[in-house]
Amino acid sequence: MNYAQIAGQLLDKVRASRPLLHHITNYVVMNDNANVALHIGAAPVMAHALEEMAEMAGIASTLIVNIGTLNQEWIVAMEAAMTKAGQRQIPLLLDPVGAGATSLRTQTSLRFLQQYRVTMLKGNLGEISVLAGLDGKVRGVDSESGAEPSLAAQKGAERFGIPVAVTGKEDFVSDGKRTLRISNGSHWLGTITGSGCSAATVMGAFLAVEKDAVLAAASALSAYSVASEIAEERQPEGPASFKVAFFDALYRLTPQMVTERANIQEV
Repeated sequence: MNYAQIAGQLLDKVRASRPLLHHITNYVVMNDNANVALHIGAAPVMAHALEEMAEMAGIASTLIVNIGTLNQEWIVAMEAAMTKAGQRQIPLLLDPVGAGATSLRTQTSLRFLQQYRVTMLKGNLGEISVLAGLDGKVRGVDSESGAEPSLAAQKGAERFGIPVAVTGKEDFVSDGKRTLRISNGSHWLGTITGSGCSAATVMGAFLAVEKDAVLAAASALSAYSVASEIAEERQPEGPASFKVAFFDALYRLTPQMVTERANIQEV
């Protein structure tokens, strides 16, 4: 299977269909996530009020739930949106930001995974290791340690029965039987806050156009990371200039660029 070619084709599908991405995400990244959605070719909406959850999830192409600034009011709203997403059987991506750092984040993530129809679980190594029952440590929202990334993705998928993505220097996506490694990216991504949250935005867009969640997630992560490589080639002077170059690269990204540069391999 030519994964690079598929990744390029899926980017083309996103641009052609412009899926509506309903984000319930954290305060830190709302603006960046909205811009990333626009640049990749999707349409973003940031809705958090309980009173509109079912209605908004009723028209969305994908629901993205990010627990980065969690509170009880948001938990109730998230549950309403996830219930509607399950009824409609649209993709639901859960980003358990900071799971493992506090019991609220960990237990909420586990309950969401047990009670709702989550399509894809995406997190850093520490978060996924903790949720999968492996050794892992999270400090604030950053991963400090965890299992070997491909193992964490595989064990997480086996535990929850859904595909799992572990993001980091290399990204891994697994459904428990098939595991893909994505070896694209720039070290500059680690210098800007919310880069992992924005990766989830791109994953949500690709999930809207591809039913194979492993293939969609791997393609999305590769496309996102290819854009970061292109931005690095513009020789940024620091995180701020990299971010500008990165957003421009996402906007200008073409299926051909992705096909030529995507590095996706089976583990």
